[in-house]
Amino acid sequence: MISKVFSTEGALAKAIKGFQPRQPQTDMALSVERAIKNGSQLVVEAGTGTGKTYAYLAPALLSGKKTIVSTGSKNLQEQLFHRDLPLMVDTLGFTGRVALLKGRANYLCPERLSRQIIESHDGHADPTLLSQLVKVRSWSSETKTGDLGECADLAEDSPVIPTITSTNDNCLGKECPSYEDCFVVKARKRALDADLVVVNHHLFLADLAIKETGFGELIPEAEVFIFDEAHQIPDIASQYFGQSLSSRQLQELAKDIHIAYRTELRDTKQLEKVAERLSQAASDMRIVLGEPGFRGNWREISNSPTVARELVRLKDALDLAHDVIKLSLGRSNCWTLLLIARPYLKPDWTA
Repeated sequence: MISKVFSTEGALAKAIKGFQPRQPQTDMALSVERAIKNGSQLVVEAGTGTGKTYAYLAPALLSGKKTIVSTGSKNLQEQLFHRDLPLMVDTLGFTGRVALLKGRANYLCPERLSRQIIESHDGHADPTLLSQLVKVRSWSSETKTGDLGECADLAEDSPVIPTITSTNDNCLGKECPSYEDCFVVKARKRALDADLVVVNHHLFLADLAIKETGFGELIPEAEVFIFDEAHQIPDIASQYFGQSLSSRQLQELAKDIHIAYRTELRDTKQLEKVAERLSQAASDMRIVLGEPGFRGNWREISNSPTVARELVRLKDALDLAHDVIKLSLGRSNCWTLLLIARPYLKPDWTA
């Protein structure tokens, strides 16, 4: 069957003008077919122009097995899903379902958008950012996927994006008031129902790391896993199988606390103090660590008197946040602050 697809008179020759059979491409497709059938592993190294994408898509689509295809980048993921995959689906007469699944940071969070809209009306909001929020809100009533990459009025590097998307740290899950409208949940549902799902290495490995905790995973189980540009995996994997705490995460936490104070807990003045103190401590810590992206041995770095001093200040700020937030449990939705803050409240500085 596979040999026929890639032959002179095969499906690809009929669908693609100028298609010429190439033995390396056919050999790869046959090898992929055997690996899928036998449930074995296969590593393929082939030069540019071999036609690797079609060589793994054809046997995957014809296998009848649930397949996850992971690409090296989000751009390649888009290209595969919107260009290569539709061609192969039509060429092979595939009648199953396919889905595109990105990381949660690509999908609009209706709950966080609502909170940002409320916060932006306090008279201190940046007019440019407010304008973008209004455009996103208008787009949100039309979109079916919630994929912010489809919002033409929003730049890819817009500073608004982190404020209207969720992370594993601040997502409230089924406790979220907007859970029924959650685009991440809908995207995962489409992936669960699909026969072939296109993801990227960053999402796959991040999801694998989350699976180890027992909750929050996005990518469904599958019978076949295909990694395109697999040589990138070791470097990407090193980003996910460890523990990290960034100043950006702490700043986001401080901002969420401040928003809760401004919108729900105006009588809890301590929350404003907590947010300011945490934000300042995170900024000071970032400064003493030096240039952005600096890497080094944490145990050696933490022996510096300057760094040690800022660590104490940051820990004090986190302890204060923990104590003040606990006082607000049970009032409105403010208990969710503790869920948001939990990953940061008791950091292990020696890890």
